[in-house]
Amino acid sequence: MKLEENIASVALLQPDFMGFIFYPSSPRDVSTSLTIEILGKISKEINIVGVFVDETLENVLAISHKFGFKYVQLHGRETVEYCKTLGQKGLKIIKVFSIKSEDDFKDIEQYNDVCEFYLFDTKSPKHGGTGQKFDWKLLEKYNGQKHVFLSGGISSDDVELVHEVFRKFSFIKGLDLNSKFEISPALKDSDKLEKFIKSVKKNPQK
Repeated sequence: MKLEENIASVALLQPDFMGFIFYPSSPRDVSTSLTIEILGKISKEINIVGVFVDETLENVLAISHKFGFKYVQLHGRETVEYCKTLGQKGLKIIKVFSIKSEDDFKDIEQYNDVCEFYLFDTKSPKHGGTGQKFDWKLLEKYNGQKHVFLSGGISSDDVELVHEVFRKFSFIKGLDLNSKFEISPALKDSDKLEKFIKSVKKNPQK
């Protein structure tokens, strides 16, 4: 999201988290457009997340301080030590892992002590937002030691599948909704989001 009106319309839906991407290579980059004033209009009950890809520690800390981020989402090759350093500065870490097979879960446990949540996405040369479907059967191979956000091509057609996943896997924290809920890159379809959120929340076991 980049446009103030679009950000405001999504915020009215009261999502638990809203992420803003600081990555110049992404069409969703807000490095030059996001302002403190725009974020100041968002409900304090919504967790605002700064999203970064292999950014320097100095820049992550500076941007997070400027905008008052409590959470950062890391999409690159950030090390355990990198995450630990940010945590020591008071930031809560959502570390993204690209998952294609059971083998991709092997190196995750080393991050358990330095991350608040994980986010599982479809493995791709790009850093998210591809719309490629995540193989949700792979969740059966995860040990569930850390709560997880699920991403990877989730669309408005997936309500029943989402209900099933929430019932089956207690470690699922929430969903990361991106390209399938966009009119164009960085422009969210708030009507589609609203319908999906209402449908998901109808699940009594969520």
